[in-house]
Amino acid sequence: MNKITGVTELQRNFKRVFDEVTKGKASHILTRKSRPEAVLLPYEEYVRLTQLSDSEVAARFNRIAARMRSINAQFADEEVEADLVQATKALRKAKRSQAKPSHARRR
Repeated sequence: MNKITGVTELQRNFKRVFDEVTKGKASHILTRKSRPEAVLLPYEEYVRLTQLSDSEVAARFNRIAARMRSINAQFADEEVEADLVQATKALRKAKRSQAKPSHARRR
């Protein structure tokens, strides 16, 4: 169960809130000026969410890699690598030109 707790209330009642989280397994949405800014949740829930997130990222990466293998199956590895090198050079050149000031200072 989620509870909404203001930062001032948290400061005044830290032990009670901490016990609710650790022993009662209640999550607290921490607010400042009535805006949610953080969440205090049981460690087990944090671990579960972290693992879930990691597994979702890995699964998405695997799907993208399989799609890229399928799309690039008709091209030789050397062709794909040459395209990547060319794209990297173009991107770096574009970033360098963006980093330069639009007008040069004269002394």
